[in-house]
Amino acid sequence: MDSPIVKEKTSPAARSTPVAATFPRLGPGLITGAADDDPSGIATYSQVGAQFGTGLLWTMLFSFPLMAAMQEISARLGRITGAGIAANLRKYYPKPLLFGAVALLCAANIFNLGADVAAIGSAAQLVLGGNLNAYAVGFGLFSILLQVYLPYRRYVRYLKWLTLALFAYVGTAFVVHVPWRAVLRATFIPAVTSESDYWMALVAVLGTTISPYLFFWQASEEAEEVRTTRDESALKRKPHQAFEQFRRIAFDTRVGMALSNLIAFFIILTAAVTIHASGGGKEIHTAADAAKALEPVAGRFAFFLFAVGIIGTGLLAIPVLAGSAAYGVAEAFRWRASLESKPGQAPKFYFVIAAATIIGLALNFVGLDPIRALYWSAIVNGIAAAPLMAMLMLMSSNRAVVREFTLPLSLRVIGWAATAVMVLASIAFLASIARGSH
Repeated sequence: MDSPIVKEKTSPAARSTPVAATFPRLGPGLITGAADDDPSGIATYSQVGAQFGTGLLWTMLFSFPLMAAMQEISARLGRITGAGIAANLRKYYPKPLLFGAVALLCAANIFNLGADVAAIGSAAQLVLGGNLNAYAVGFGLFSILLQVYLPYRRYVRYLKWLTLALFAYVGTAFVVHVPWRAVLRATFIPAVTSESDYWMALVAVLGTTISPYLFFWQASEEAEEVRTTRDESALKRKPHQAFEQFRRIAFDTRVGMALSNLIAFFIILTAAVTIHASGGGKEIHTAADAAKALEPVAGRFAFFLFAVGIIGTGLLAIPVLAGSAAYGVAEAFRWRASLESKPGQAPKFYFVIAAATIIGLALNFVGLDPIRALYWSAIVNGIAAAPLMAMLMLMSSNRAVVREFTLPLSLRVIGWAATAVMVLASIAFLASIARGSH
């Protein structure tokens, strides 16, 4: 039951609140954007920069409005309804649609988890020496313990601090020589080629920046904020909060996605001006490969920053991947789902978090190497993204779900454009697989 509050209209002074006053409230959007640059994403961006140089830097500008719109739509849904995507699917749509979406989400997340924990292990081994698998298991178990035993409020504070690890990639770019004039030209003027490898790389970048698990996580985190923040409620119940909440969501999400794409830009750039320039592009398969390749051409410090960044982003991404799967499963089966709850209060929710992480870890011990895990996670993510985006757009326009808070025209246009781009990307991705199998 909600705490009684006095309803207040938004004053002109409140509406003119400066960005500086809003910044401390950054949360779900910032964490989601940072988690997008997980070790799997770092590997993709490194491969793109190593193979094509600065030729795909323009994709960071192109994808920013698409991913920002989809994440803002996800966040709005969670705040309006006080429930995550799976909970809304369960309530308003057929069960096969719900369980199909959650199954695709879990499959993609588990493969991604396997690739990410292996990447963390590889990076730790590069920096500290020792056994890769021991590091992977240690970091995986550490992440489970943090999610299970730290209350949501404290846990989110730690995740927000971990986003600072991303700036290792900005620092790396500034310890190597960068031809900035050529970089600016490549950023604003696309140099599109007809090579099939180029189009495959483009599909990979889009699939990495616009991922289904990010939709589920941000919607569920907004719902979590509703449950754990005093005097806040789902906007369907307290519509007078809508102006301030939508403004906060827009700012939070755009800052988070801008950070995500800025870091991805610098990862591509670093690989382009070092590994690509030295002719070592074909040797890059994982994030750890990129870190190793940096050392002989950019020095020990650049290598160290890159490797430490992998560990930091991995620790940030693992809970987002496992948590989004747990929210999806728990909401689908109407289990209690909250990171604020103690283990005994939400045992099934925490079981899914632990199981997803452990199964992802186990993939590295049953003959599935990290490169293969990256490949399969990309396939499943590519297949899952477009239909999930279409469902998200339909839910956000359905008055039975969102009442009067249907999407403004700008978000409708950009959201459907993003969905169309991902449909085309998925078709191109599947067509390339079909050609490769013949």
